[in-house]
Amino acid sequence: MMTNATFVPDPANHRPLREALGRFATGVCVVTTMATDGPMGFTANSFASLSLDPPLVLWSPAKSSMRYSMFAGARHFAIHVLGVAQQDVMHRFVRGGAGFADLAQEVTPEGIPAITGTLARFDCVQHATHDGGDHLIVVGRVLRVAVGSGEPLVFSAGRYGGFAAG
Repeated sequence: MMTNATFVPDPANHRPLREALGRFATGVCVVTTMATDGPMGFTANSFASLSLDPPLVLWSPAKSSMRYSMFAGARHFAIHVLGVAQQDVMHRFVRGGAGFADLAQEVTPEGIPAITGTLARFDCVQHATHDGGDHLIVVGRVLRVAVGSGEPLVFSAGRYGGFAAG
């Protein structure tokens, strides 16, 4: 029989809460938009489907991010679901990464940079935003979808890897 440790999250110490949340495996995405100084990307694992009718998805940028204001105010954006072989793409869009330098890309009809070769891409227009504590919940209405093939890049317990079917 498995026993679980129980605790009340404490604002002074977020580590146990982060570790508990890390038990939930997520996919890895890169969200892109066109900023005033060029194309911009943001690695995220806070992506989810919200509604099929109308087609809505959501993601949540951290308010502490240096790129937060560009994404919070973006009218259009694209969410790219990464494959297991695309850890290099993920690293390009974390703090200090290379971004779009020498990266194959296309441009959506809305002028948003689109990374080629991802498992899926959701081209969105901002539908709504909601306060989410230290994050902003951005709801996008899906305008179009591009679908590739392969296995997803997964994040769990602070590590990246692939999905192993049981």
